[in-house]
Formats: sequence, C-alpha cells, structure tokens
Amino acid sequence: MRRLGVQAACVALALAAAGTVGAAESRRLNVLLVMSDDLNCRLGCYGDPTVKSPNIDRLAARGVRFDRAYCQYPLCNPSRASFLTSLRPDRTGVRENQTHFREVVPDVVTLPELFRKNGYFTARVGKIFHYGVPTQIGTSGLDDPPSWDRVVNPRGRDKDEEARIFSLIPGRFGGTLSWMAADGTDLEQTDGIGATEMIRLLEERGREPFFLAMGFYRPHTPYVAPKKYFEMYPLDKIPLPNVPADDWDDIPRPALNDLPEQRNLSDNLRRQAIQAYFAAITLMDAQLGRVLDALDRLGLADKTVVVFASDQGYHLGEHRLWQKMSLFEGVARAPLIIAAPGRKGNGRATRALVELIDVYPTLAELCGLEIPKHVAGRSLVRQLDDPAAPARKVALTQIERARGKKLGPLAGYSIRTDRWRYTEWDGGLAGVELYDHQTDPHEFRNLARDPAHADTVRELKQLLQAERSKRK
Repeated sequence: MRRLGVQAACVALALAAAGTVGAAESRRLNVLLVMSDDLNCRLGCYGDPTVKSPNIDRLAARGVRFDRAYCQYPLCNPSRASFLTSLRPDRTGVRENQTHFREVVPDVVTLPELFRKNGYFTARVGKIFHYGVPTQIGTSGLDDPPSWDRVVNPRGRDKDEEARIFSLIPGRFGGTLSWMAADGTDLEQTDGIGATEMIRLLEERGREPFFLAMGFYRPHTPYVAPKKYFEMYPLDKIPLPNVPADDWDDIPRPALNDLPEQRNLSDNLRRQAIQAYFAAITLMDAQLGRVLDALDRLGLADKTVVVFASDQGYHLGEHRLWQKMSLFEGVARAPLIIAAPGRKGNGRATRALVELIDVYPTLAELCGLEIPKHVAGRSLVRQLDDPAAPARKVALTQIERARGKKLGPLAGYSIRTDRWRYTEWDGGLAGVELYDHQTDPHEFRNLARDPAHADTVRELKQLLQAERSKRK
C-alpha cells in the first residue's frame, strides 16, 4: 500500500509538472519576422502621400513604428548578416554579396537558430539570408541551414518571364533599374506564392511555438507586379525628387557611387522607374495582408510578435542617385515596425535612434530567451512600452568602395545623432560630410568645411572614432 501511495504521488507530481510545462508552452510568444527587399520609408504610415501600403499601415497601427532605424551596411548580404547575427560588418567580415558569414564566424548563433535551440519550430519562406534577385530566385542562395527546420524557395512567373523585363542595360537585372507590368494574378508572382506557403505553415504549425520568417523579394529590382498595381500610380501623378543643380558641388566623390546609365535619365524614364517601384511595394503589401489575415483567422495574432523590416533604404533619384550603396539618410534609414501583443506603446511611433541589429535581443527578451554574449544590439522592449524613451545616442552605418588591388577598398563610416549626420571617407582623407537634420533633412548642404561648424566636426569625429573602436 505504501508503495502504491508513493507511485500515485509520483504520477500526480509528473502530471502537475506536465501541466505546468504545457501552460508555459501555451504562454510562449511566437515570432513572425517579415522582411521586404530594398524597401525605403516611402510608405503611408511613414507619411508618404502617394504610396499605397494599407497592410503595412495596419500593422503599424497595432505595433510601434520606429522612425529612425538604421542599417549597418546598405547592401543585402552584409545588412542581413548583421541583422540576423547582431554582429557588425567588421565582425561578420561580410561587405559584399558573395561571402557567407560563417566563413568568418562559424559558430555564431543566428536569431532563428537561437529560437530553434530553445524548442521553437523555425522555418523561412523566400529571402531572409541573402540570395541574389532575380538570378537565385527558387534556390537557397546563401542560406544558413542551422537556422531552420524547414525552408521554402518560391519561384513565380516573374522569374520565368525574365526575358520580357525592360532593363536600362538590356539583359541585365538585379543591380540595374528594370521593370515590367506583368500579366496574370498576384498568386502567380513569387511573392504571392511565398505568401501562400507561409499561410500553409501557419495552418500546419500554428499550435506549437514557432519562429517563422517571410522574405518578400519586392520591391527589389526588377520591379515586377501585375498591371493593376501600375495602374494605381498614373505616370502624370508620379512625383520627382527636387535636386538642386549644384547638389554635387560640395559632396565628396566617393559618396556619389552610381551606374553611369542611371545618372541622366529623362523625366519620363524616371517616372516609369518610380511608378514600377511603387507598384512592386503595393504588390508586396497585398501579400503581407494575406499573411496577417491568416494570423488573425487562426487566432494567433494575440500571441505572436510580428516584426516588419527592410534590409536598407533606397534612392529614387535623390541626389541623382538610384538604388542603395550610399551613406545618405534615405539609404541608411530603413522601415522597422514591431507589433508585440500587450505592449503599452502599440499604435504609436518612436523617434529613438535604433539599429537593425537591435531586433535580435528585442525578440529574445520578448520571448524570455537568454541573449547570447556575442550580441552587439540593444533590446528595444523599453521603447515598445514607452516610445518616448531614448535608445542609442549614435547609429552607425558603414560601406566600402573598390579602388584597385594596390590601394584596397575605400571605407566610409557614417554616424547619425539626434541632430547630425557625419560621414568620413577613408578616415576623412577622401572627404567629410556634415548635415544638419534640423534645417536640412534632405542633406543638400554639406557643412563640413564651414568654419562655423568646426567644433561640431571635431566633436563628431571623436565620437565616430570612439564608436568604431568599441564596436569592432
């Protein structure tokens, strides 16, 4: 009898423990990470009067919109490597689109890998780690197998109909302005297929803790979307950027990197390119809407943290530049929205200075996971409850320019403070830039050589050196 009593007590304890674990499991927050490719802040929720982005806007309305979030390197592979490891480019060794971060930091625990190690089901659809668009659509590119339990590589008619796409350099896509108003439906496009696959994952695995990552390809060039999205943006309504005639006079040459074919476009071609970019944004936004609808339909919204971000911003003719690979505000700054259930700041925006590497520790803290020691980012949970709370004093973005084997790459480093953007090329030997965002938000007047701002230049130079030193 005594033995039976002990056995019964053990069974009761086991059942109680199982119930406790089960309750804990049911309370664990899920994560849905959504990344758009080459998306700038031309969105309705960021104040753009032209672009139609209703689903990104509704996500911002139920989360916190970060108005001053900055990438660490304005190119897909380096930016994503930093974002997903919370290491800076000087640590990952990734400064172009060919190097895999594990060649330099083989044992680093990535953001999705952290969740996988803590019992979450992890899966990605589309482009999360880098792969080339459009050449590697349908493949895994430079993916990271330790990060995922499952991967899906969608491929749509935008890839299959590549030969029909208009390009400024015929036959060349990805790094060149190119676009097409496509036949067919959303569901035939790579992003439409990707959204369908993500919805299927939510339906199949939504009952267990999950970290799911949806990587959209648009609006990365070639800007491809069904014709209906182009029709939303009549060419005669497309705004062109205002660029002063003398804009380049005070800008160091390394800051003005662009393809020769893109420098002197006619107004008509510029409007076509911007129209296509906007159309691609709205296509992507519609697919995000399908995924968010599924999250709501399945009753997962109130226990899932949704993060929406881009890998960097994007030029649409500002400073007469196109695409990325610059250190101006429009490229260094990226959209970032975090919608976490029950946070006090939901529905508001924050002007706190943050960096994309801050997303990693934020998600770890929200989900109760121990933050690895290697992480260079800072949690933004405080800003999710109090958007007025400050974050960083400085956001750092860097880049490199090729200049031949003998000289090696030319490095550019830029810091953004509450008021200033300060940039050095080759430690200042190849040029310095200083812009006052209180009076010059478009960065048209370089004040670096103005004697009236000599003290500011000196202070920011010291600050940049200190930031570089402590962040390596």
